[in-house]
Amino acid sequence: MQPLFSTVGLHPRNSFPLWRDMLRQQSLPIEAERLDDTPFEGRLDVADIGPIQLTRIAQGNIRSEVTPELLQRLRKGDTLVVLFKLAGTLTVQQSGRIAEQQAGDFVVIDHRPAILTSGPGSQSLFLELPRERLESLLGPAGLYTALTVGADLSATRLATMFFHDLIRVRRQLAPDAAARMTAIGSDLIVASIAERLAQEVPQPLHGTVVVQRAKAHVEAHLHALDLDPRTLAGALGVSLRRLQDLFQACGQSVSDYIWERRLEASAKRLADPACAHLAIGLVAYGCGFTSQAHFARRFKAHHGMTPREYRQAALVGAP
Repeated sequence: MQPLFSTVGLHPRNSFPLWRDMLRQQSLPIEAERLDDTPFEGRLDVADIGPIQLTRIAQGNIRSEVTPELLQRLRKGDTLVVLFKLAGTLTVQQSGRIAEQQAGDFVVIDHRPAILTSGPGSQSLFLELPRERLESLLGPAGLYTALTVGADLSATRLATMFFHDLIRVRRQLAPDAAARMTAIGSDLIVASIAERLAQEVPQPLHGTVVVQRAKAHVEAHLHALDLDPRTLAGALGVSLRRLQDLFQACGQSVSDYIWERRLEASAKRLADPACAHLAIGLVAYGCGFTSQAHFARRFKAHHGMTPREYRQAALVGAP
């Protein structure tokens, strides 16, 4: 990652004031204060990958408060912050909930008033994701903000390792590949949150959470040729009948939802100039279709034109 600021070499008297000023300059909506009088050390590194910026922050024992005044000035309510804990401890207080973070955990933080307390030797990696993306799959952000998504979950471990590896190979990725990789990372985060929500959700909401987990799993496995209602139910640990009933209660069958998402994903790729070099058959295969003929039939029935016509219209800017 690219070093942005470090207190190494600064006079101990100046290190924390300069650190606090740097945080303000980076438009981070926090007011920081020290919790001990030991020599303060801090470091900030960044990496731009596709459409997102990853920020790694290492700092001493401090208390950071997100105030309404700072939030109003920055106006960043269209995103949610995902914070991976790399080392040390972190306590997040937001909306009446307290999350205790250890190394390997992650937490989602909304752009609302909050208090973050980091212990000695704290290191964190954070990024911002579109609120609309997470809420469309997981429901209102209030369900999972300031909720510890633990390292004991398999999806969490996958997400953490994925972003570590993504940082390591980022310079080898072309821009379109970097964008696809960050989208995969976003899907892993969604899957982790869905798995965490299923652990202790009140029973009346359990059906809703199962549907949310199912949708997150579909997003992460659209390319899988064997993705169908039965394998989806098995991945979620529920019966096929139960999954079908939950989707029907939402007004849609499981199979229709899977095909709809595949068709929407394929349309997005066909309209993406970065994917213009891909053959239509490769787009179809990458979205889970087993043959180009099957893809063409379903696509025309859904969008009213063939995949080739859709791509041509999209790439010349037609509505």
